[in-house]
Amino acid sequence: MHPKTVLITGCSSGIGRATALAFLEEDWCVYATARNPADIETLGEKGCNIATLDVTDQDDVDRVVDRIIEEEGHVSCLVNNAGFGQMGPVEDVPTEQVHRQFEVNVYGPHRLLRAVLPHMREQEDGTVVNVSSAAGRVSFPGGGIYAGSKFALEAMSDALRNEVDEYGIDVVVVEPGPVETQFTDRVEREVHGDDGDRGDDDADDIPGIERSGAYESFYELFSDTQLIGGGGLGAISAERVAEDILDAASSTKPRPRYQPGTAARISVLARHLPARWLDTAYRYLRKL
Repeated sequence: MHPKTVLITGCSSGIGRATALAFLEEDWCVYATARNPADIETLGEKGCNIATLDVTDQDDVDRVVDRIIEEEGHVSCLVNNAGFGQMGPVEDVPTEQVHRQFEVNVYGPHRLLRAVLPHMREQEDGTVVNVSSAAGRVSFPGGGIYAGSKFALEAMSDALRNEVDEYGIDVVVVEPGPVETQFTDRVEREVHGDDGDRGDDDADDIPGIERSGAYESFYELFSDTQLIGGGGLGAISAERVAEDILDAASSTKPRPRYQPGTAARISVLARHLPARWLDTAYRYLRKL
């Protein structure tokens, strides 16, 4: 009997890498992918099958999925993890960066879904795990573009879950809060290239923005509270997120949503509060 096979995107570090290792420990056949193959060489040495995959490149997507079907005959689970977070006030984010955000965080998973679902339907079994964020349920000042992409992924997942239910396919959304990863580094790689070279940009700037000068109090707040970047108050490890992803993929009846960590669960509850209450809270925080 063939082992279950999982395709994971964005395995160069953080949640993706931890997830690949978690599946490997449970004897899954793991296909770990990333844009730069050098970033996942160590996963290959540990026993993962590695492949170059840029989720914005349809040819890459088709090539990797075709390879898995040829070598394994099936795809048991797809983990759409590749992504980055474009932060900054909505006005200060250039439209081309909004396109880039959605290209990676929304259109990328959609490309993978379209490539994998025909095979899952044929085998009448499979699990899709879309890695979202607590920001996919509750937006916040300075995170509108990022949250918008995650809101879109959440909406797409809710529709898809019911569309494919009759074929025995499960669709799960994982919504972590703060995670101890190199979040800012990933943004810089998306904006400035793989080497993260920021040129003449101020070291304190958020990558990919054009500061209008209208939101300096916001930038001070983000700098003082270290809201940009991995870690922060209530941050959990990437391994903790990987546990929930593996649990969802292994369960015969996974929950529609998982919130790893206390901060994620509290943040998601905030979506039930009246908008005026949230606005007041943000206003109070800004005054502090």
